[in-house]
Amino acid sequence: MSGTTIAAEVRDNKTLNRFELDAHGEIAFANYRRAGDRVIITHTETPPPLRGRGIASSLVRGALDLIRANGLKVTAGCGFVADYLDAHPEYSDLTAA
Repeated sequence: MSGTTIAAEVRDNKTLNRFELDAHGEIAFANYRRAGDRVIITHTETPPPLRGRGIASSLVRGALDLIRANGLKVTAGCGFVADYLDAHPEYSDLTAA
């Protein structure tokens, strides 16, 4: 998965309120809820056989790119997303109040 196509591969499943990434026939997802112009990512899940391969990072990166493209902000409601945001200051504009 190249970084340039992640946002295209991650989709916003508005029916289930989650971002999804198809990976090797499995779906990794990040649940969210909306609060005004803010997206609160509450949980990320990667299928057990795919853990440790960077799938969750790709999912979160794609979700953040979609959030940015839609002019929204993000709140980390789970530890993985909080850690990702701490490690990637290029997304700090999305967390500003």
